[in-house]
Amino acid sequence: MSDLSFGALVRGWRDRLDPADAGYARSARRRAPGLRREELAELAGLSHEYVLRLEQGRATNPSAQVVSALARALRLSSAERDQLFRAAGLLAPRDQTVGTHVPPSIRRLVDRLGDLPIGVFAADWSLLWWNDMWTALHGDPSGLPPAERNLAHALFGTGEGRWYLRPVTSAAGPYAFETAIVADLREAVSRYPSDPELAALVDGLRAASPLFGELWSVAGMGQLAGDLKTISHPELGDVTLDCDVLTVPGVDLRIVTYTAAPGTSGSEQLDLLRASRLSEAR
Repeated sequence: MSDLSFGALVRGWRDRLDPADAGYARSARRRAPGLRREELAELAGLSHEYVLRLEQGRATNPSAQVVSALARALRLSSAERDQLFRAAGLLAPRDQTVGTHVPPSIRRLVDRLGDLPIGVFAADWSLLWWNDMWTALHGDPSGLPPAERNLAHALFGTGEGRWYLRPVTSAAGPYAFETAIVADLREAVSRYPSDPELAALVDGLRAASPLFGELWSVAGMGQLAGDLKTISHPELGDVTLDCDVLTVPGVDLRIVTYTAAPGTSGSEQLDLLRASRLSEAR
Protein backbone atom coordinates (compact mmCIF):
# COMPACT_ATOMS: atom_id res chain seq x y z
CA MET A 1 0.00 0.00 0.00
CA SER A 2 1.89 3.05 -1.29
CA ASP A 3 -0.64 5.68 -0.14
CA LEU A 4 -0.54 5.81 3.66
CA SER A 5 -3.12 8.56 4.10
CA PHE A 6 -5.99 7.89 6.49
CA GLY A 7 -8.56 7.49 3.71
CA ALA A 8 -6.34 5.19 1.64
CA LEU A 9 -5.67 2.97 4.66
CA VAL A 10 -9.39 2.65 5.41
CA ARG A 11 -10.19 1.86 1.77
CA GLY A 12 -7.40 -0.71 1.49
CA TRP A 13 -8.34 -2.51 4.67
CA ARG A 14 -12.06 -2.39 3.78
CA ASP A 15 -11.31 -4.06 0.43
CA ARG A 16 -9.23 -6.70 2.20
CA LEU A 17 -11.87 -7.79 4.69
CA ASP A 18 -13.95 -10.82 3.72
CA PRO A 19 -17.65 -9.87 4.01
CA ALA A 20 -18.45 -13.30 5.44
CA ASP A 21 -16.07 -12.67 8.34
CA ALA A 22 -18.09 -9.57 9.19
CA GLY A 23 -21.42 -11.40 8.97
CA TYR A 24 -22.45 -10.33 5.45
CA ALA A 25 -23.48 -12.87 2.84
CA ARG A 26 -21.58 -13.08 -0.43
CA SER A 27 -23.57 -12.76 -3.65
CA ALA A 28 -22.88 -12.82 -7.36
CA ARG A 29 -23.94 -9.20 -7.63
CA ARG A 30 -21.33 -7.98 -5.12
CA ARG A 31 -18.77 -5.94 -7.03
CA ALA A 32 -16.69 -4.71 -4.07
CA PRO A 33 -13.75 -7.05 -3.32
CA GLY A 34 -14.35 -6.66 0.40
CA LEU A 35 -16.79 -4.77 2.58
CA ARG A 36 -19.04 -2.17 1.05
CA ARG A 37 -18.66 1.31 2.45
CA GLU A 38 -22.15 1.25 3.95
CA GLU A 39 -21.37 -2.06 5.65
CA LEU A 40 -18.26 -0.62 7.26
CA ALA A 41 -20.28 2.39 8.39
CA GLU A 42 -22.88 0.10 9.94
CA LEU A 43 -20.27 -2.00 11.77
CA ALA A 44 -18.49 1.12 13.09
CA GLY A 45 -21.70 2.92 14.07
CA LEU A 46 -20.99 5.81 11.69
CA SER A 47 -22.94 7.39 8.87
CA HIS A 48 -22.24 6.24 5.31
CA GLU A 49 -21.66 9.86 4.29
CA TYR A 50 -19.05 10.39 7.00
CA VAL A 51 -17.12 7.25 6.04
CA LEU A 52 -17.22 8.43 2.40
CA ARG A 53 -15.79 11.82 3.37
CA LEU A 54 -13.09 10.17 5.48
CA GLU A 55 -12.03 7.92 2.61
CA GLN A 56 -11.98 10.82 0.16
CA GLY A 57 -9.99 13.03 2.53
CA ARG A 58 -12.79 15.58 2.78
CA ALA A 59 -13.26 14.91 6.52
CA THR A 60 -10.10 15.43 8.54
CA ASN A 61 -9.10 15.09 12.20
CA PRO A 62 -11.35 12.16 13.18
CA SER A 63 -11.64 11.64 16.91
CA ALA A 64 -9.96 8.79 18.77
CA GLN A 65 -13.40 7.23 19.27
CA VAL A 66 -14.05 7.21 15.50
CA VAL A 67 -10.62 5.72 14.74
CA SER A 68 -11.11 3.04 17.40
CA ALA A 69 -14.53 2.14 15.97
CA LEU A 70 -13.11 1.82 12.45
CA ALA A 71 -10.18 -0.26 13.69
CA ARG A 72 -12.55 -2.69 15.41
CA ALA A 73 -14.86 -2.90 12.41
CA LEU A 74 -11.91 -3.52 10.07
CA ARG A 75 -10.48 -6.16 12.43
CA LEU A 76 -7.05 -4.54 12.40
CA SER A 77 -4.05 -5.95 14.18
CA SER A 78 -2.55 -3.83 16.96
CA ALA A 79 0.20 -2.62 14.62
CA GLU A 80 -2.35 -1.68 11.94
CA ARG A 81 -4.54 0.05 14.53
CA ASP A 82 -1.55 2.11 15.66
CA GLN A 83 -0.81 3.01 12.04
CA LEU A 84 -4.39 4.20 11.57
CA PHE A 85 -4.14 6.35 14.69
CA ARG A 86 -0.89 7.89 13.47
CA ALA A 87 -2.43 8.61 10.06
CA ALA A 88 -5.18 10.50 11.90
CA GLY A 89 -2.56 12.55 13.79
CA LEU A 90 -3.33 10.75 17.06
CA LEU A 91 -1.42 8.59 19.49
CA ALA A 92 -2.32 4.93 19.75
CA PRO A 93 -4.49 3.95 22.74
CA ARG A 94 -2.84 4.60 26.06
CA ASP A 95 -2.54 0.98 27.06
CA GLN A 96 0.67 0.95 25.03
CA THR A 97 3.60 3.32 25.66
CA VAL A 98 4.15 7.04 26.10
CA GLY A 99 3.98 8.67 22.69
CA THR A 100 6.67 10.98 21.34
CA HIS A 101 5.01 12.04 18.08
CA VAL A 102 4.11 15.72 17.70
CA PRO A 103 1.38 15.88 15.02
CA PRO A 104 1.78 18.45 12.22
CA SER A 105 -1.34 20.28 13.44
CA ILE A 106 0.28 20.87 16.84
CA ARG A 107 3.49 22.06 15.19
CA ARG A 108 1.49 24.53 13.11
CA LEU A 109 -0.29 25.77 16.22
CA VAL A 110 2.86 26.40 18.25
CA ASP A 111 4.61 27.92 15.23
CA ARG A 112 1.92 30.62 15.19
CA LEU A 113 2.84 31.48 18.80
CA GLY A 114 6.51 31.90 18.04
CA ASP A 115 6.91 35.16 19.95
CA LEU A 116 6.36 33.25 23.23
CA PRO A 117 8.62 30.65 24.88
CA ILE A 118 6.98 27.31 24.13
CA GLY A 119 8.02 23.72 24.79
CA VAL A 120 6.09 20.55 23.92
CA PHE A 121 6.49 17.63 26.32
CA ALA A 122 5.46 13.97 26.30
CA ALA A 123 3.45 12.46 29.16
CA ASP A 124 6.71 11.48 30.91
CA TRP A 125 7.95 15.09 30.63
CA SER A 126 10.46 14.46 27.88
CA LEU A 127 10.99 17.64 25.86
CA LEU A 128 10.01 16.86 22.24
CA TRP A 129 9.90 20.29 20.59
CA TRP A 130 10.84 23.86 21.51
CA ASN A 131 11.15 27.21 19.79
CA ASP A 132 13.80 29.93 19.75
CA MET A 133 12.14 31.85 22.57
CA TRP A 134 12.28 28.74 24.76
CA THR A 135 16.01 28.57 24.05
CA ALA A 136 16.40 32.25 24.88
CA LEU A 137 14.63 31.80 28.22
CA HIS A 138 15.85 28.38 29.35
CA GLY A 139 18.97 27.72 27.30
CA ASP A 140 19.45 25.48 24.27
CA PRO A 141 18.53 21.82 24.93
CA SER A 142 19.81 20.64 21.54
CA GLY A 143 23.26 19.98 22.99
CA LEU A 144 21.86 17.48 25.48
CA PRO A 145 21.43 13.77 24.72
CA PRO A 146 17.70 13.05 24.19
CA ALA A 147 17.49 11.10 27.46
CA GLU A 148 18.69 14.18 29.36
CA ARG A 149 15.92 16.38 27.94
CA ASN A 150 13.45 14.91 30.41
CA LEU A 151 12.27 17.52 32.93
CA ALA A 152 11.90 15.05 35.80
CA HIS A 153 15.38 13.73 35.11
CA ALA A 154 16.73 17.29 35.07
CA LEU A 155 15.05 18.12 38.39
CA PHE A 156 15.99 14.96 40.30
CA GLY A 157 18.75 13.21 38.35
CA THR A 158 22.50 13.61 38.33
CA GLY A 159 23.19 13.85 34.58
CA GLU A 160 23.86 16.72 32.20
CA GLY A 161 20.24 17.84 32.22
CA ARG A 162 20.49 18.86 35.87
CA TRP A 163 23.24 21.37 35.09
CA TYR A 164 21.49 22.64 31.99
CA LEU A 165 18.32 23.56 33.90
CA ARG A 166 18.30 27.20 34.95
CA PRO A 167 17.01 27.77 38.51
CA VAL A 168 13.21 28.06 38.59
CA THR A 169 11.11 28.94 41.64
CA SER A 170 7.35 28.69 42.02
CA ALA A 171 5.05 31.26 43.58
CA ALA A 172 3.29 28.30 45.24
CA GLY A 173 6.28 27.79 47.53
CA PRO A 174 9.36 25.54 47.95
CA TYR A 175 9.15 22.16 46.22
CA ALA A 176 5.71 22.96 44.78
CA PHE A 177 7.00 22.52 41.23
CA GLU A 178 8.84 19.30 42.08
CA THR A 179 5.77 17.91 43.86
CA ALA A 180 3.56 18.70 40.88
CA ILE A 181 5.94 16.94 38.46
CA VAL A 182 5.99 13.83 40.66
CA ALA A 183 2.18 13.82 40.92
CA ASP A 184 1.95 14.12 37.14
CA LEU A 185 4.37 11.21 36.68
CA ARG A 186 2.31 9.08 39.07
CA GLU A 187 -0.73 9.72 36.89
CA ALA A 188 1.26 8.88 33.75
CA VAL A 189 2.28 5.54 35.30
CA SER A 190 -1.38 4.76 35.95
CA ARG A 191 -2.17 5.38 32.26
CA TYR A 192 0.86 3.56 30.85
CA PRO A 193 1.46 0.69 33.29
CA SER A 194 3.23 -1.45 30.65
CA ASP A 195 5.68 1.20 29.40
CA PRO A 196 9.17 -0.10 30.30
CA GLU A 197 10.94 3.23 29.69
CA LEU A 198 8.55 5.11 31.97
CA ALA A 199 8.97 2.46 34.67
CA ALA A 200 12.77 2.65 34.31
CA LEU A 201 12.66 6.46 34.61
CA VAL A 202 10.67 6.32 37.85
CA ASP A 203 12.75 3.47 39.33
CA GLY A 204 15.98 5.26 38.45
CA LEU A 205 14.86 8.54 40.04
CA ARG A 206 13.64 6.77 43.19
CA ALA A 207 17.05 5.16 43.53
CA ALA A 208 19.06 8.29 42.72
CA SER A 209 17.11 11.02 44.50
CA PRO A 210 15.96 10.86 48.13
CA LEU A 211 13.72 13.88 47.43
CA PHE A 212 12.02 12.14 44.52
CA GLY A 213 11.53 9.01 46.63
CA GLU A 214 10.01 11.03 49.45
CA LEU A 215 7.67 12.93 47.14
CA TRP A 216 6.71 9.74 45.31
CA SER A 217 5.58 8.16 48.57
CA VAL A 218 3.34 11.07 49.58
CA ALA A 219 2.27 12.79 46.36
CA GLY A 220 -1.16 12.23 44.93
CA MET A 221 -1.94 12.04 41.22
CA GLY A 222 -2.75 15.07 39.09
CA GLN A 223 -1.70 16.83 35.92
CA LEU A 224 0.53 19.87 36.17
CA ALA A 225 -1.39 23.13 35.90
CA GLY A 226 -0.45 26.79 35.58
CA ASP A 227 1.84 28.64 37.96
CA LEU A 228 3.75 31.90 38.40
CA LYS A 229 7.41 31.08 37.92
CA THR A 230 10.64 32.99 38.31
CA ILE A 231 13.53 31.90 36.09
CA SER A 232 17.05 32.96 36.99
CA HIS A 233 18.39 34.20 33.64
CA PRO A 234 22.17 34.73 33.22
CA GLU A 235 21.71 38.08 31.41
CA LEU A 236 18.34 39.45 32.53
CA GLY A 237 18.37 38.33 36.14
CA ASP A 238 15.12 37.07 37.65
CA VAL A 239 12.34 36.80 35.04
CA THR A 240 8.86 36.30 36.52
CA LEU A 241 6.26 34.95 34.08
CA ASP A 242 2.94 33.15 34.00
CA CYS A 243 3.53 29.52 33.07
CA ASP A 244 0.57 27.61 31.64
CA VAL A 245 0.41 23.91 30.79
CA LEU A 246 -2.05 22.99 28.04
CA THR A 247 -2.87 19.30 27.65
CA VAL A 248 -3.65 18.20 24.09
CA PRO A 249 -6.56 15.70 24.04
CA GLY A 250 -6.05 12.54 22.05
CA VAL A 251 -2.26 12.75 21.83
CA ASP A 252 -1.37 13.23 25.52
CA LEU A 253 1.11 16.05 25.00
CA ARG A 254 1.76 19.08 27.21
CA ILE A 255 2.30 22.50 25.63
CA VAL A 256 4.11 24.72 28.14
CA THR A 257 3.87 28.45 27.48
CA TYR A 258 5.28 31.54 29.23
CA THR A 259 3.48 34.88 29.06
CA ALA A 260 3.40 38.18 30.95
CA ALA A 261 0.78 40.87 31.40
CA PRO A 262 1.44 44.06 29.37
CA GLY A 263 3.36 46.72 31.25
CA THR A 264 5.03 44.31 33.68
CA SER A 265 8.76 43.78 34.00
CA GLY A 266 8.26 40.25 32.71
CA SER A 267 6.69 41.61 29.52
CA GLU A 268 9.63 43.94 29.00
CA GLN A 269 12.08 41.09 29.55
CA LEU A 270 10.27 38.94 27.00
CA ASP A 271 10.62 41.84 24.53
CA LEU A 272 14.37 41.88 25.21
CA LEU A 273 14.56 38.13 24.57
CA ARG A 274 12.68 38.53 21.27
CA ALA A 275 15.05 41.31 20.21
CA SER A 276 18.09 39.22 21.07
CA ARG A 277 16.77 36.26 19.01
CA LEU A 278 16.08 38.53 16.04
CA SER A 279 19.57 40.03 16.16
CA GLU A 280 21.15 36.57 16.30
CA ALA A 281 19.11 35.44 13.29
CA ARG A 282 20.42 38.26 11.11
